[in-house]
Amino acid sequence: MAEEPGAMRRAFKFRAYPTRPQEGRAVRLLVDHCDLYNAALEERSEAWRMRQVSVTYGMQSAQLKDIRRADPAGQGRHSFTAQQQTLRRLNTVFAAFCARARRGKAGYPRFKLYSRFSQVGFVAGDGAKWSSADARGWARAAFQAVGSVKVGQHRPVLGTVKFLQLKREHRRWYVIVITDTEPTPLPASGRDVGVDVGIARFLTTSDGQITANPKFLAASAGVIADLQRRKERARRASGNRKRLRRALAKEWRKVGNRRRDFHHKTARDLVNTCDVIALENSTLLG
Repeated sequence: MAEEPGAMRRAFKFRAYPTRPQEGRAVRLLVDHCDLYNAALEERSEAWRMRQVSVTYGMQSAQLKDIRRADPAGQGRHSFTAQQQTLRRLNTVFAAFCARARRGKAGYPRFKLYSRFSQVGFVAGDGAKWSSADARGWARAAFQAVGSVKVGQHRPVLGTVKFLQLKREHRRWYVIVITDTEPTPLPASGRDVGVDVGIARFLTTSDGQITANPKFLAASAGVIADLQRRKERARRASGNRKRLRRALAKEWRKVGNRRRDFHHKTARDLVNTCDVIALENSTLLG
């Protein structure tokens, strides 16, 4: 996913509303890509354990044609470039592992559970296509082996669409549209600040602006603790336990959404009102 010179990459996240058949095919998509990820990880692990040989992304990508030919009803159904993205994802994980190993802090990459493999990436125009919202306000995202999924587009997509991701979060589905756009300079404000991020206070600027910590988790802690206690008392695999687990996930999602919204708005306000923002590098402390 090469970025054009001078372009700025932006991501737009929208809620998707697949039909029941589309959702079933989307789940199958995640399962098949999870199998591909785990098989590629196993090949790398076994090659190093048995022969001390490093397997690269290029070597594994070259095997995709044979894998697809041998499994036409499984791996052969999916986009070739999307499978390459999954292998690149594993390659990125291994690159991070090697960097940690050089620092003496290595945690070997883990195999993925189906429940924890939540997204697949597509190159726009090759296995996936984005169509902006029509007069009724619905956009469409078409994915190979899934179909054309209805998407709630709540803001315009700026720039040239380069990449699409289909993502599952609990029982919800999302489409992430990644574009290349030209940067637009903001008018000069004449304000240069340093920012210190803390715990008691969310941030303090060098010119005296203080932003309090909103403590979203503390505000929802009582509800979350009550749902957690009720879930632990419920019988395993029962319908009541599943409902409580979904309610608990919903509360955690609310906390995450509130935090993310607060962070984005605070950062946007600083960017709009400052020419230069200096941040403390915590890795140099201690």
